[in-house]
Amino acid sequence: MCLAVPSKIIEINDTLAKVEVDGVVREASLMLLEDAGIGDYVIVHAGFAISKVDEEAALQTIADMRKILELGGDPA
Repeated sequence: MCLAVPSKIIEINDTLAKVEVDGVVREASLMLLEDAGIGDYVIVHAGFAISKVDEEAALQTIADMRKILELGGDPA
């Protein structure tokens, strides 16, 4: 199963972007998106930004994921 987390574009260099979520910075290709810019939220899958998502939806998704992780507790 794959889980894609909305990530914010913080830097762009040609077709490669640095994206951030909760302080974690990764690189993602922008080759599949024509209109992504710094400050946009994107869904990243297998190293490629595959779609843009509006900021409100992105922040709500991240908040929901945090809540789910908190409820999960310790698996032991």
